[in-house]
Amino acid sequence: MLVQKYGLKRGKQQYLCKGCGHQFVVRYSKKSHVLAAYKAYSEGKQTLSELSEAHKKSSRTLQRTFDKLTFTAAENETNSLCINLLLDATFFSRRDGVLIFRAQKKNLHWRFIETESLTEIALGLDMLDKMGYQFKSVTIDGRRGVIQLFLARYPEVPIQLCQFHQTQIVRRYTTNRPKTPCGRALKALMTHITELDEEAFSTLFFKLQEEFSDFLKERNEQDQFKHRQLRSAFRSIKSNLPYLFTYKKFPELNIPNTTNSCDGSFAHWKQKIKIHRGLRKHRRNKMIGFLLSKT
Repeated sequence: MLVQKYGLKRGKQQYLCKGCGHQFVVRYSKKSHVLAAYKAYSEGKQTLSELSEAHKKSSRTLQRTFDKLTFTAAENETNSLCINLLLDATFFSRRDGVLIFRAQKKNLHWRFIETESLTEIALGLDMLDKMGYQFKSVTIDGRRGVIQLFLARYPEVPIQLCQFHQTQIVRRYTTNRPKTPCGRALKALMTHITELDEEAFSTLFFKLQEEFSDFLKERNEQDQFKHRQLRSAFRSIKSNLPYLFTYKKFPELNIPNTTNSCDGSFAHWKQKIKIHRGLRKHRRNKMIGFLLSKT
């Protein structure tokens, strides 16, 4: 069918079908207009005032229309139901955050949470199970209890603990500028974690622990350990060591060794949300849902 432009009708482009002579105007649904406007609002950084002028609607009308929108992760289905799962959470305040389940650079599911509890993670996994996903592996942060949760639910699924999170845990205990030779040596070792395999890293780690064993056992006048922060850093690495190099044990699975894909997603939409300061919580969450459905 050959179609050509055929002037304007009430300010809209009219078309002519050369085959049958039918004249028509392409009409877009109200929903498509609303989605286009909301996309410009959230992704294009347009303000309500700017959209009001462009769409000839009041800001209040646009806001009420936006409030009726809902977004899910349905359009973000992956190419396969057998996935390398990543999960991580980010927070806007002490009790206001979002937990994301992600694979193949797509956000499969998310939950707005007050705390990153095992209950919230389990509810998210229940949803992924209902959606039919199976896990080749899972990459998690170093939160206590998450490993036990996955071992109980999916005992055959390899678990990779995010190496970046482990490095951050050690940095939190040692600070950016450790004052002791032990702290500086441990921090230096963690900077090479991605370059080493489990055997090489373990050898260096336990050698370091043995070298500073007397130092770590020092006590004060109250018979308390002097270097409790450093002891916690060593204990954290030792506890998590069986899960820090899983990705190298199963190279055929292409397991991500960090949750940086989630962190990149966080940075993307947080930057856009900052444009609209002062949003109420439910409207901010709606915008987050829209942006997560697109990334």
